[in-house]
Amino acid sequence: MSDFPWLTVLVAVPLIGAVVVAALPRADLAKLVGLAVSVLTLGVGVAVALQYELDGGMQLTETHEWIAEFGVHYALGVDGLSLLMVLLTVVLVPIVLAYSWSQADEESGAGARSFFAWTLALEALSLAVFLATDVFLFYVVFEATLIPAYFLIGGFGKAGRSAAAVKFLMFQLGGGLVLLASVVGLYVVSAQAGQPSYLQSDLAALDMSTSAERWIFAGFLIAFVIKAPLFPLHTWLADTTEKATPGTSVLLVCVLDKIGTYGMLRFCLELFPGASQWATPLVVTLALISIVYGALLAMGQDDLLRLVGLTSLSHFGFITLGIFVFSSQGQSGAILYMVNHGLGTAALFLTAGYVIERRGTSLISRMGGMERLAPVLAGMFLIAGLATLSLPGLSPFISEMLVIIAAFDYAWWVGAVAVTGIVLAAIYVLWTYQRVMTGPDPLPAGAAGAAGEHLDDPAHREPAGHGTDAPTGGGATTATATRPAVGTTGAVAVPRDLRPREVAVLAPLVVGLVAFGFYPMPLFDVANPYVEDLMAEIEVADDAPAVPPGTTVEHDDAEGAH
Repeated sequence: MSDFPWLTVLVAVPLIGAVVVAALPRADLAKLVGLAVSVLTLGVGVAVALQYELDGGMQLTETHEWIAEFGVHYALGVDGLSLLMVLLTVVLVPIVLAYSWSQADEESGAGARSFFAWTLALEALSLAVFLATDVFLFYVVFEATLIPAYFLIGGFGKAGRSAAAVKFLMFQLGGGLVLLASVVGLYVVSAQAGQPSYLQSDLAALDMSTSAERWIFAGFLIAFVIKAPLFPLHTWLADTTEKATPGTSVLLVCVLDKIGTYGMLRFCLELFPGASQWATPLVVTLALISIVYGALLAMGQDDLLRLVGLTSLSHFGFITLGIFVFSSQGQSGAILYMVNHGLGTAALFLTAGYVIERRGTSLISRMGGMERLAPVLAGMFLIAGLATLSLPGLSPFISEMLVIIAAFDYAWWVGAVAVTGIVLAAIYVLWTYQRVMTGPDPLPAGAAGAAGEHLDDPAHREPAGHGTDAPTGGGATTATATRPAVGTTGAVAVPRDLRPREVAVLAPLVVGLVAFGFYPMPLFDVANPYVEDLMAEIEVADDAPAVPPGTTVEHDDAEGAH
């Protein structure tokens, strides 16, 4: 194994790139450098993946003493779970930056520099979270991710984004404070055992009392339930995705929120297996409520970005359910679900952003007829939507079916409730497509021309990413005021179809959804060794298949028949 610090380089490249981009004087140069840094980070991530051996275990480890008195180390490592999260992160960030190439602009150029710099900083800190093998280091970078996330939400988006950013921050800081109490508790327990240490390998070997294990576990779980999120600590999610830009929402929902479910596997199950099994009935109940409640909430939304955000409440319910049914099928399904959700939801957010850009509004009730005017965009939106409802042939189907099977194995009624989430997803996805893409254009010919001219007039639109942030009275939902991408036919404004550059932005996501839908084995080859090690570590075995009494298998007769 190479002694080169690949994981440190992987974190350092986007972090240094963020500083460089923020210092550049010109917006066009900042965007070029930012995108180049994200592609370089992708290259380093691929190099890490090529050195990873599929037999499992923590690899490419780096351990250096940091604060000896408290047993704190700068410790990084990669196994199957963290490798998949790393690859998801380094793939999505260049796509988000390419999507946001023009959306983050403003006359001074400060908007583009800030957006690209904060995005790279969030990428670096997220990678550090997924690679940290010291709990204290994990906590530090876990909290540090809130800084770029806050500025991305509050600095870019539509009116009301500042309030959404504050709400997001308050929820996350609350979870962080509870997590800090548990981190301190781990120090106390390890010090009482003889030698304080925050290394995960040392903590996993501790013999904790039942009460201490449950209390410390509770702090970790609450923080991760907020981050994921799950019912009832989910209310920041819809407000954030409604007010933030689609690119920011991809970073938050498809990367940052994965820290919650990643933490459930990495820390709740690995460090506190007894407490995790003790809490399973509660967590499974919250997961089922999230699956159904998230889908019902999504069905009732008129804001397209808010709807997409709430679908993730349902999806995170499926992921958490797969984790806490304690079977290899469920955990493999949950890990694959984390990857596939990242691809599918990113595609849905970005296609929704392109639709909003062309319509000049995020309100579904003001859309319609896009299928005829922009067929390529409609096709991309449909593929992303079908991935959200887990259509067979697309990658989310496999992971969702594994979770459903594991749920039925756990208890028939758990599986039955979870299945309703599939039905509800079909309803809200197809109904949304019908309202957004089919039917007549809601604006008649003359009005379309007038509306297009009005929205295209700088005096009547909010610059993308940096409009006024006035409060909206009465809690009314406001449309996203963006410059519509239109072509003209006479006096009528016609929404333009996707440009080649926009198709290129979405293409990697669509290719991933289709390729892993038909051939998911590369994901299984990485995830399954981790799941096998985890099941052995927490001393849980899958139930053997039940054979009805009196049933026998006559091998000789079967062979003779052939």
